[in-house]
Amino acid sequence: MLRRQTLLAAPALLAFPAMAATPERETLVQGFSPARLARIAPAMGREIERQTFAGCVTCISRHGQLVHLAAHGHLDPERRRPMAENSIFMLASMTKPIIAALAMALVEEGLISLRDPIGRHLPELRDLKVERRTPGQPAEDVAPTSPPTVQDLLRHTAGFFYSGPAAPSPRLSRMYEEADIEQRRGPITTDEFLRRLATIPLGHQPGTTFHYSICIDVLGVLCQRVAGKRLDALLKERIFDPLGMAETAWFVTPDRLPRLAMGLPTDPLVAGMWASYRIEQDPGDVSYFRGGGGLAGTTRDWLKFAEMIGHGGVGNGNRILSPATVRFMLSDHTLGMAGTTFASTGPGYGMGLGFAVRRQEGMGFTAGSVGDAMWAGAWGTSFTIDPETGVVGLLMSNGPSTRVHSRMLFKNLLYGALVA
Repeated sequence: MLRRQTLLAAPALLAFPAMAATPERETLVQGFSPARLARIAPAMGREIERQTFAGCVTCISRHGQLVHLAAHGHLDPERRRPMAENSIFMLASMTKPIIAALAMALVEEGLISLRDPIGRHLPELRDLKVERRTPGQPAEDVAPTSPPTVQDLLRHTAGFFYSGPAAPSPRLSRMYEEADIEQRRGPITTDEFLRRLATIPLGHQPGTTFHYSICIDVLGVLCQRVAGKRLDALLKERIFDPLGMAETAWFVTPDRLPRLAMGLPTDPLVAGMWASYRIEQDPGDVSYFRGGGGLAGTTRDWLKFAEMIGHGGVGNGNRILSPATVRFMLSDHTLGMAGTTFASTGPGYGMGLGFAVRRQEGMGFTAGSVGDAMWAGAWGTSFTIDPETGVVGLLMSNGPSTRVHSRMLFKNLLYGALVA
């Protein structure tokens, strides 16, 4: 009994008083130390000198109050144009949480259910097979034990994947590449995307394995089909206009191109990513809208979305989602499943609906809170939404090869400055 009492009491030893005496003799800003926030600029300057990226914007808010916003370095590798607070960044996979929020708004309206098999709304995908891999034997395509659902799309457990080394098998990777499922070589219409995808087996039995994937691209197409509107119009109506996100779109118009942050030509990922992103082209009717990674926008715009999530579904005076829905989205939906978010989040995270969520205080590469939500984009953008502390942090950069290093560095700086 004594040992049990000791174990129960132990966590109290770590419960530091929120306003304990501190050596900082300064006026805090929403619990942040100005002296510690001042560490961000030199840290970003060092990364710019190391050519981690050409420039970036860093942003922190707490309880809806802007605590820190600063531009560092340059928009372009030639250093002709300084980075600005209103610079435009290719959001890449930071598109995914926005599409997840749209999908949950449709769930709240009763247009779709998380239990729905995706074939109910996308009949082209009603008869998908699953690749069964047995060591020493050729792959066999079998029927799924259960069909992939809308929930599986939201948490990347439908069995879809991305081509390349992380694909479930070389065969499946080749099939995606040959069909150009990810539109790397050129645009594909929505109907053609579904037709091609229907011919390729899933990599895992649905509902069993987290595998980062084109799931949110499929989800965007599903939302479009259910609502009977193009995805760009749906987002404008349901998310962008209510939140005042006037600078976020699927492509960058010529008048806005001078504000677009560019990657360093020495970064080995930049050339291929730029060619496949086609940021200067309006997808229109020539291609499916890449719900998994097609948007571009500004730091302040993404802050509006992040604060809406952090405030339980309300932003700009408008309710986008209910508090219950937001809590549900920021809960772990992959506990006990195979697969891991490690490549994007580091250890200690599971996958919610559109967001990775921290499972415990320990195990992570950085400080944080249980339940803090994050995701990131391949170009170098990342975010943290911490409901426990009311903090939102954004790093908007243009360094794809160094993106994991950058996001962890910024998160250390953020939590290192939060002292009360």
